[in-house]
Amino acid sequence: MVLVAGVRFKRAGKIYHFDPNNLALAPGDSVIVETTRGVEMGRVVTPIVELPDAEVVKPLKKVVRQATPDDLAMLAKNRDKESEAAVVAREKIAARNLPMKLIGVEYAFDGSKIVFYFTAEGRIDFRELVKDLAGVFRTRIELRQIGVRDEAKLIGGLGCCGRELCCSSWLSDFTSVSIRMAKDQNLSLNPTKISGICGRLMCCLKYENDTYEQEKVGFPDPGSRVVTPDGEGRVTAINIFKKTVGVELKESKLVRDYPVSAVTVKGRERTDGGKNAQE
Repeated sequence: MVLVAGVRFKRAGKIYHFDPNNLALAPGDSVIVETTRGVEMGRVVTPIVELPDAEVVKPLKKVVRQATPDDLAMLAKNRDKESEAAVVAREKIAARNLPMKLIGVEYAFDGSKIVFYFTAEGRIDFRELVKDLAGVFRTRIELRQIGVRDEAKLIGGLGCCGRELCCSSWLSDFTSVSIRMAKDQNLSLNPTKISGICGRLMCCLKYENDTYEQEKVGFPDPGSRVVTPDGEGRVTAINIFKKTVGVELKESKLVRDYPVSAVTVKGRERTDGGKNAQE
């Protein structure tokens, strides 16, 4: 077992474990730590806890110290410099006529490196741009191409729910989201209604997906052939909230809703163009 403190470097960034180094750290404390990218300032977001060795990435780096007023002033100064660097970078990009869009700039805490985040349709040869920027800032320059979801995370904004974007406010990792989740939740498949401002499927489709999957147990699948009190039919829809099944009756072709307990599965029609499969 090993004692660790959870530290986050961005508001909705990943949580990294550090050795508290015998310091009395509490959530909310700003700390100086040594990382693979150099000296950085982060914020403690979890209490000091004891974890099994197998759950900790080795070697575990130590917290150097709690942040001082001078450290906080340095961080604020870096934020101001980031805004200035963004203006210069956009001018250089325009001068080179490069098909890329600058999204954000990040100064390393110790000023040893500047990272420029950008989006582009394809691969960009930015070697000359790096030379231009290095000549201005006289430090190590890194250009990092990101996707549209990362762009939304960096820029932030409001979702269709009226709340701040999950990715920029608290969601530390992107999860896989599929159109099947929207189908299972009986949502409109209109892309404008199930896509976020990044243009990809909304992350929140994942939140209730497990509940829908659990509640669907015991329901016949859409396409299944069932027997109802009014005769045989084919399942066209299910409603896990009302506990009902929509069935298109074989004889009348009418669609009626029945309690799930009132229908019996007879078989399911295949949707791959093959013959019917009996269950």
